[in-house]
This record gives sequence, structure tokens and C-alpha cells, in this order.
Amino acid sequence: MTESKNLWGGRFTEKPDETFAEFNNSFKFDRRLFAADVRASIAHCNGLFHAGVLTRLEAEKIKNGLMTLLKRADYDRNYFSDVDAEDVHSFIEARLVQLIGDAGKKLHTGRSRNDQVATAFRLWLREEIVEISKLVREVQRALTEAADRQRTAVLPGYTHLQRAQPVLWAHWCLAYFEMFARDRERLDETWRRTNVLPLGSAALAGTSYEIDREAVARELGFEGVTANSLDAVSDRDFCVEFVGACALIMVHLSRMAEDLILYASSEFQFIELSDAVSTGSSLMPQKKNPDALELIRGKAGRIFGHQTALLTTLKGLPLAYNKDLQEDKEAVFDAADNVEICLKVAAIVLRNLRVNEEKTRLAATKGYLNATELADYMVHKGVPFRTAHDLTGKIVLYAISVGKELHELTLDEMQKFTAYIENDVFEALSLEQTLASKAQIGGTSPERVYESLDAAMTEIEREEESR
Repeated sequence: MTESKNLWGGRFTEKPDETFAEFNNSFKFDRRLFAADVRASIAHCNGLFHAGVLTRLEAEKIKNGLMTLLKRADYDRNYFSDVDAEDVHSFIEARLVQLIGDAGKKLHTGRSRNDQVATAFRLWLREEIVEISKLVREVQRALTEAADRQRTAVLPGYTHLQRAQPVLWAHWCLAYFEMFARDRERLDETWRRTNVLPLGSAALAGTSYEIDREAVARELGFEGVTANSLDAVSDRDFCVEFVGACALIMVHLSRMAEDLILYASSEFQFIELSDAVSTGSSLMPQKKNPDALELIRGKAGRIFGHQTALLTTLKGLPLAYNKDLQEDKEAVFDAADNVEICLKVAAIVLRNLRVNEEKTRLAATKGYLNATELADYMVHKGVPFRTAHDLTGKIVLYAISVGKELHELTLDEMQKFTAYIENDVFEALSLEQTLASKAQIGGTSPERVYESLDAAMTEIEREEESR
């Protein structure tokens, strides 16, 4: 009797329908797990040897064969083309048997594709998380560089997309720095929960061979082993967490992109984007479109969709493994690919933009952005805040009616509303004092912002040096 070409055909007498075979095939996308699966297979081979399942000669033959496959894949661009394989795992086994003979057929002893897939996926994702975290750090670095280039630049801060209070440009940059710092923390947490070994769980009930799972885990750099075989082969929480972390990265990238798109518009003219990340119009010669930022904003929805798809796939699955879980790969792969390119492009945008400081400073002095300072001034004179707020509102209304900013009103005009206002009010209403007064931790005073910026730059440099 001839053996089946796939890993499961002994029980079957008929070939799979061609359409179903194509539908069932995952090799076209899961082959990117090739190197991770080979690494896991080498560790499993060592586990079988120490359990007495393989002789030393067999184990060495298998490991040498697996290393040969890795090398061939590195130098042969067509290694994965024109291959009739159901998935990357059957591909590796078939190539191994082809290379070393029957010894290769012993490698799958004591494991199932269920724990094999989960192990390779965790290995691959573990490295991907590290790479994405580095790219997030590069965006943080680009933000600090943008802030440092124009430390004294001031622009209006907004609430409800209405001018609210002036802030330093560096303060704006550091707001996104904080968002990305949380993203890196989430990636670290996801990495820790990903870094647990499922190999040894077999199909669902565990293996009957005396394989030292903890030794295999140590060889592969896992921090521990899964505690329950049913959970181990069906758990994809780490995938959901990863895509969720990617989704939040994209939220922050998209928010930043939206700010910069607005700031680059003719209506704002706060920043100038580099030609390197902009395009023109096929019809209108004057146009300079922020396509890089718009694509980042657009791709955010794509990642959100992957998170929803994963949650929906998992929500109704009974224990343990189900073929539905094949859908995890493309969602995770695509999320990783798109987050990476978005982070790379975002860093390029930040490193090549310039703030129009004259324009932003002028905007920060228009629109009664120092109204809160007027209310606070009266509070310091002994007026209850609610009363001061009401009086300031009336003064603003008057200023609007006469077409003046608050600092352009005369002392006589302001004293019509309250005698608490004196000549020192004009210093309190100045842009410099408006900024300087926000000197508490987290505020936008130059002292606090430069302190935070220097700390952020030092943190990045130290991390870079420690790697």
C-alpha cells in the first residue's frame, strides 16, 4: 500500500475533491512560518532523543536534514514554488523524508499538527512583536526629533476642533510619544503571554511519550509551558491580543495622521509636509496631497476588521481544535505587515515635516485662547471661579462685538465689567505667561515640556545603547 502524500490520508480511500483541496490548503500563506516550524521541529527532535524515542544517529540525521532545509530555503528563491503541499508542516516533513529517508517519518512522533502549528505560530509572532516594538520606538524617536528641532514653536490646542488654549509644538509631539509608550507596554504584555510553549499537548489530550516539555521550552526560549492540553491547542488569545495591540497602535497613528492632515491644509497652514511623502493631482497642478497620512488613516480600519474577525471566529468554537483556527494566520500576518509599513512611513513623515512657526504662533494668539487665564487672574484677585468664569464670558462677548482679542482691550474696557481687573492683567494675558503658568507636572510650560522632552530623548538613547 502506498502512503498518502499528506499527513492524514491512511484512513481515506478516495482523493479529496480538487476544489475542497484548494479551499483547505494554507501553504500559500502559512509558509512564512517555515523557519519557526523548523526550529520547533529541531527542539522536538531533541525531546524525542532524550525520551529514548530516537537514537542519537536518527536524531542527528533529522536535525542535519532540517538545517539543510533552512539553508536551501535561504538561497533558493523558488524553494516554495510549484509545491503540492497542504500546509507548511506537511511541506517540511515531505522535504525532510525526501532528503534523509525513513528517519524523517519519525519526527512527528508524540506531536500533532495542532500543537505544532500553535508552537510555530507563537515562535514567529514572538519575534514579530519585538520588531514592531522597535518600529514604534522609531516613531517615538522621530517625534522627539521633531519636537527638538522646533522647541519654541507654539500652536493652538483644540477641543471639539475649536481653538482652546495655546500649547508648545513639543507638547503635542510628546502627547503622541505617551500613546506609543503605552503601545509598547501592551506589546510587551502580549509577548509574555505569547511566550508559552504548547508543544507536547499533541492533538488535545497531551503526549504519551516522556518528553521533557520544560527542556524543550528552554531550548526554544519560552518562559514556560502550557498547563492544559485542551486549552493549549485551541488558544488563540495571543493572536487577539496581538491584533488588538496593533489596532491601538493604528488608532494612535490614525489620530496623529488626522492632526497632521488638518495642519497641512490650506485652511491651517501649520506644517509643510515633505515631497517625499506627498503626491500631486492628475488634474490640478497646484495640489500637494498628504497621501501617506491618508493611507495610514485608511489602513486603521483594516486592522480593526482583523480584530473583529478573530473575535467572531473564536466566539463559538467548542474545545478543542477546530479548522476555523486556520483563519487566524492571514489576519495576524496582514495586521503585522500593515502596522509595520505604517510605522515606517509615519517616522519618515515626522522626520521631514516643518512647522510654520509664524503661522502657528499667530493662530495661538487669536480666538480668545487666553480666556481661561483671564478667569484665573480674577481668581488670584479673590473672585470665586464661577463668578470669574461668568465675568470672563461677558468680556469675551464684548470683545467679539468690537472685533478685538482680550489682550487688545483697554483697561477701561475691562474694568467696565469688574474692578478686580488691574493693569497687571496684560502680563497675565500674554502668550508667554499663558504657557508658563501651566507649570504643574504634565503641563505645557516650556520648563515642564523641555524637561519631559529631554527625559524622553534620554530614555530612547539608553534603550538603544542597552540593545
